[in-house]
Amino acid sequence: MNPPYFRKSNSQRRPTARQRVLAQWRGIDVTALEKARQPSTKPINEVLPNVLSELRIDRRQSESEILKVWNHLIDPNIVAHAKPTGLNKGTLFVTVDSSTWLSEIVRYRRREILERLQNSFGKDLIAKISFRVG
Repeated sequence: MNPPYFRKSNSQRRPTARQRVLAQWRGIDVTALEKARQPSTKPINEVLPNVLSELRIDRRQSESEILKVWNHLIDPNIVAHAKPTGLNKGTLFVTVDSSTWLSEIVRYRRREILERLQNSFGKDLIAKISFRVG
């Protein structure tokens, strides 16, 4: 015999064959009750991909990877004054702390930075870079 916490309550048990026959003889339709009592659970492998796509986990993960690689791949002088702040439709947004560094990076270092990041992540993830003062 199962302990009380393993037993199903009367409301959770499926009707027995006897109960179904009696309900049919009395003219009561119990199919709606049976459907309502059936569990409406789904396996995790059906639910998880939808949840992850709604949370945009893949995008957030790629953004965090870019931040990690940025600190190791780019010149430390640039890292001290510029940091990636977002990624949207192939454009990496980078915030620079001053207009002087912005002009320095845009004029002389943009192509180098873009090539290094594209070598690491691919041209489809990072197609271009947009620098802003912030």
